Amino acid sequence: MNIEEDIKQAVEVMRKGRVILYPTDTIWGIGCDAANEEAVKRVYAIKKRDDSKALICLVDSDNRLQRYVDDVPNVAWNLIEYATKPLTIIFDHAKNLAPNLLAEDGSVGIRVTREDFSRQLCYRFQKAIVSTSANVSGEPSPACFDEISEEIKNAVDYVVKSRQKEKTKSVPSSIIKLGSDGEVKIIRK
Repeated sequence: MNIEEDIKQAVEVMRKGRVILYPTDTIWGIGCDAANEEAVKRVYAIKKRDDSKALICLVDSDNRLQRYVDDVPNVAWNLIEYATKPLTIIFDHAKNLAPNLLAEDGSVGIRVTREDFSRQLCYRFQKAIVSTSANVSGEPSPACFDEISEEIKNAVDYVVKSRQKEKTKSVPSSIIKLGSDGEVKIIRK
């Protein structure tokens, strides 16, 4: 199956409110429509994770980011532009996303992906996509496809075929929280 067909299949599955397993700009992720509350609930169930812990989502562009955050602080644009590795930014005042995706304070972690597959997937889906590590909560994050448990692979509705053979060990993104008051807090380097 070629990449175009793989992306088309993954988009179809997410449009039906279902869950996918897919490669991102960091590690493999469990994903779904970030605005679909039932799909997000299913991701929490697959991860066996308490829904009081917020999930990250991916977007394909700066423009799409603005659909999900009330006011993107100016410093965020510089951080996104100059980041040398994938960077997730936690923004206050999220909007247009499933309520169970957000942290208790209404914030959300969003990453503008630059990696080709996940960027194309987000672009074709035309919405934010949940991106949480492909593991049961509390277990180590898989660094490549081969490290993902059968339990996770069997729990999702579609497993992306692209990039499964890659052996490069991936690492999670850096995470920074930006307060609406301009405060910058490093959560994960």
